[in-house]
Amino acid sequence: MAAVSKRGRGRKALNAVTENDVNISAGNTEISEKDTIAAILSPSKAKNAKSKKKVEASTETSAPAFVDELEKLQAQLQQLQIEKSKTEEMLKEKDEILKKKDEEQEKLQAELKKLQRVKEFKPTVSFPLVKSLVEKEQEGKDKKKKNNKSTLKKPCPAYALWLKDQWTEIKQENPEVDFKEISNSLAAKWKGISAEEKKPYEDKYQEEKEAYLQVVGKEKREIEAMKLLEEDQMQKTAMELLEQYLKYKQEADDLCKKKSRKEKDPLKPKQPMSAFFIFSNERRATLLAENKNVVEVAKITGEEWKAMSEKKKAPYEEIARKQKEEYKQQMEIYNQKKLEETAALEKEEEEQKKLLKQEALQLLKKKEKTENIIKKTKENRQKKKQKEESDPNKPKKPASSFILFSKETRKQLQEERPDTANSTINALITVKWKELSEEEKQKWNTKAAEGMAEYKKEMEEYNKSKPSTSN
Repeated sequence: MAAVSKRGRGRKALNAVTENDVNISAGNTEISEKDTIAAILSPSKAKNAKSKKKVEASTETSAPAFVDELEKLQAQLQQLQIEKSKTEEMLKEKDEILKKKDEEQEKLQAELKKLQRVKEFKPTVSFPLVKSLVEKEQEGKDKKKKNNKSTLKKPCPAYALWLKDQWTEIKQENPEVDFKEISNSLAAKWKGISAEEKKPYEDKYQEEKEAYLQVVGKEKREIEAMKLLEEDQMQKTAMELLEQYLKYKQEADDLCKKKSRKEKDPLKPKQPMSAFFIFSNERRATLLAENKNVVEVAKITGEEWKAMSEKKKAPYEEIARKQKEEYKQQMEIYNQKKLEETAALEKEEEEQKKLLKQEALQLLKKKEKTENIIKKTKENRQKKKQKEESDPNKPKKPASSFILFSKETRKQLQEERPDTANSTINALITVKWKELSEEEKQKWNTKAAEGMAEYKKEMEEYNKSKPSTSN
């Protein structure tokens, strides 16, 4: 049995090889002869080699998918970068807008502060009383119109007065009669009445009319007078208001022109507290701990200080005296420093002035020097010129082409236009010279060149003869 088992074990090792052989036949892996020998000798190594090859096969199959995923990720990354750049630009724009808004707010606050410094315009003008009276009267009239209780009635005509009398008589005789029924007959009756009978009614109407017109005329005159007075007072108030506004504006401008209040010097020593303030500061902490408000604390400390005896006040007064002495000493030091600073500033200013003066003097010297040089050069030139002019043997410089042309044309123009001024003739000469062609100008250029050649020869002879004459 033992022998059989041993054989079985040997078969198992061969079975591993046969499996490999099966894989080779299937075409899954290609194993060389060396690999088969290695598989027979060590089955574990053969298994590892198989697993490695499987991994390689799986990587080969998954490689294109991985490339696609990588490309997708790169595209997403590029998109994210674009979005990031856009968001950064948007944030920058927002920051700029916010900065602009902050600047505008600061400007507005500065203007608001300026306006707050300037006092408000509060006119002291009392508006005319006439206007208020007229308004009240108009209100009263409007109320009366609404209530239909007008005190002044228009006068009734003569026919209406007669009609009233007739209607009262008819009403007494026949109370049930209707006015519409008899109105036509009364109108016809009025037409048939004589002038004598109508006269009392017409006289009454005229009297009432005159009285009414007098009242109405008086009211109209009063209204016109009140309007004139109102206009006059309004003009006066307007002038007064204008004067006040101009005065206010001037004050406001002066206030704006004034320098803003100087800031307190942080180095300046603080003023010492009085004995009462030292005591109140000592008591404040305990009173505030008792939930007393500021007003109550001030009241209590004031009452306590008044009630205190001189003996109790003495230590606080001693502290206040010492603080005062310290303050005086500190102020002396501070004032001394200020004096030193002002003296140093004045010294700097003096030195600056000296430097400026020195620079100014140096500039002046340079200017004088240049002026002297210019003066000397001018003098030398004049002397030289005088010497040259004094020598009659020295040849004269020849005329240029333009001067030769101008001499000839001037003669022609003066003959043609004897009354024309020199300035116009000069202008005409320059115009004609510009209008000349190059060939025409060449004639004058050759003449000028010939003159210059002769001048050079004469100058050479003159220069040669000059030293011999001087000897």
